[in-house]
Amino acid sequence: MHSSNWDNLRYVLAVADMGTVSAAARALGVNHATVLRRVAAFEADHGGAVFERTATGYQVLPERARVIDAAREVENGILSVERLMHGTVAPLRGEVRVSSTDSICQVLLPPLVAQLHAESTELQINLLSTNTHADFARMQADISVRPALALPDEMTGDSRATLAFRAYHTPGASDCWLSLSGALARSIPAKWMETHIPADRIATGSDSFLVLRELAKLGLGTAILPVFVGETTPGLVRHPGAMPMLSVPIWVGTHSDLRDVPRIRIVRERILTYLAERAPTLDGTTGIRGID
Repeated sequence: MHSSNWDNLRYVLAVADMGTVSAAARALGVNHATVLRRVAAFEADHGGAVFERTATGYQVLPERARVIDAAREVENGILSVERLMHGTVAPLRGEVRVSSTDSICQVLLPPLVAQLHAESTELQINLLSTNTHADFARMQADISVRPALALPDEMTGDSRATLAFRAYHTPGASDCWLSLSGALARSIPAKWMETHIPADRIATGSDSFLVLRELAKLGLGTAILPVFVGETTPGLVRHPGAMPMLSVPIWVGTHSDLRDVPRIRIVRERILTYLAERAPTLDGTTGIRGID
């Protein structure tokens, strides 16, 4: 099959799999117009429509079902050749948007992004640094990396590491505490503070663990921080006996509709493996003063 025909066929299969042009565009890492143009080119080259356009999306015409089946066989054969030619490693292409907290985005994930970029310059990882949860119903992100007790119902994912929190301060700092505000007010550490730290012992606060770290470094009080932040910050020490060690799973999830998109599935698995390898640093079982 001529390469341009195969390229067009990939777009037809994506629409057949995803059911809409917009979802196919996200899966392929292209824009909506490109998908429409490629599908139209395939239909023009092969003498007729493949899909019925409906109010809810694109449905394969009953008489074209065997065409789609044959196309999948072609796809499997071409992908098999590519894997053999590339040492059984399929190339990674397109954009993957990863949403996580500011501390995870700034301290933990950049080395993994560098690794993935070195393996495939055609793969673009965009880190979305926010302490609020991305709106997956609006597809604002492809993958979420979040410390949480559970994933929302519309998401699917896994957890292979636990994030621990401890109290940190500078020697001789004020005996006040630094509060967690904004999105962090719903976190496990914030709930502990609500029941154990009187309001008159709160000096100031922030909605960012990285800002809390800086305030603690200035001696303004004790901050509850993820251990991978507290243990890697020169000048901060654990505040012994100030609080129990709290922990929460780190979930790596995606919207259920995107879980089988190859590049998203592969990046999600790489993140899970990366976190699992660093589990002792994340769950507080080691005192390593750095993240490799």
